[in-house]
Amino acid sequence: MKFSLIAGTMPAAVAAAITIAATTVAPAAEPPIKIGVIASYSGPYADYGRQFDDGIALWLSEHGGKLAGRPVEIIKKDAPGAQPDLAKRLAQELVVKDKVNFFAGLDFSPNAFAVGAVAKEAKIPAIVMNASSSAIPTQSPFVARVSFTVQQVSDPMARWAVKNGITKVYTVVSDYGPGADSETAFEKAFTAAGGTVVGKVRTPLSNPDFSAYVQRIKDEKPQAVFFFFPSGVLPPAFLKAAKERGLEEAGIKLIATGEATDDSYLEATGDVALGLITSHHYSYGHDSAKNKAFIEGIYRVSGKKLRPSYFAVAAYDGMQALDLALAKTGGSLDGTKVMEALKGLSFESPRGPIEIDAATRDIVQTVYIRKTEKVNGELVNVEFDKFEKVKDPAKQ
Repeated sequence: MKFSLIAGTMPAAVAAAITIAATTVAPAAEPPIKIGVIASYSGPYADYGRQFDDGIALWLSEHGGKLAGRPVEIIKKDAPGAQPDLAKRLAQELVVKDKVNFFAGLDFSPNAFAVGAVAKEAKIPAIVMNASSSAIPTQSPFVARVSFTVQQVSDPMARWAVKNGITKVYTVVSDYGPGADSETAFEKAFTAAGGTVVGKVRTPLSNPDFSAYVQRIKDEKPQAVFFFFPSGVLPPAFLKAAKERGLEEAGIKLIATGEATDDSYLEATGDVALGLITSHHYSYGHDSAKNKAFIEGIYRVSGKKLRPSYFAVAAYDGMQALDLALAKTGGSLDGTKVMEALKGLSFESPRGPIEIDAATRDIVQTVYIRKTEKVNGELVNVEFDKFEKVKDPAKQ
């Protein structure tokens, strides 16, 4: 027997059977949301990638492994240190080969600039979870930042210093984009408040010998030294050089941004960090229920009792920001719609209240003044003062 499939000529029994079959076929599972994480997973800054992984893993563990109700696939790419050419190539691979929906991670600013250019061309949102050079979001409309800018944390340190009687400072920063940003922001705020920068120097990122720099500072006899280096190997080396050259005995105080006492490295840095005053947006010692739960959660998902740092916090918050943005888009992954939805988002983070500025796509948050102290036998950045709702000063 032959059946015609022309409309109106199909036997009723066959049509009914086809209808039943169609309604009983299981719906196709939604494909996962793909997030390409570009970060340092090897080399001296490998802890940055580990921290990103922990923050993302914790958020996913709290949300059933899903983002906006859909499964998530994390694709990790290793760009150790500041390697913009490599970061750009990896981003292009993530677009063409892996077909990612979002970029994330981005620990070094040169890499974030490079990936931002790819994000702009491909119209794929990039969530910056650390890179702190002020201009990153201005160079690409497909970048939003949930971490911080060095200007944002350097400016309050300058204002706090003058308020507390420090009026003559020598500045020391690493010779790359964020170092220049930190130097500029600190000097601008410090001189505006009545202080004087009596000397400044930029040091190489790779293996600098700080002893000569520290001796030069000691000879200049400022009241304090303000310094900025990327967290990891450089701050402890500078602190040890300052100790060996007797800056404290010479009456010269040390002040810095929070990279100097990054929670991940603080125990390894040791007692040379005691008494250091720093300004930053997160401390392991931040006293809130959300932060305590966050720390315990990181211990759980990592299987290790290693302190989370501001890298892990930003990764955790980056996932929250994407989830909230996708709720606003109704689940649409369209890059333009997601970027629009990210603007103006605000929520409570383990660091405190944060917001993505609607005009700049940059972070607005509290900056804390901390002192490194021993608490229950542990070195901790103890918050004792704060500046609320701080925007990147370069964009004001």
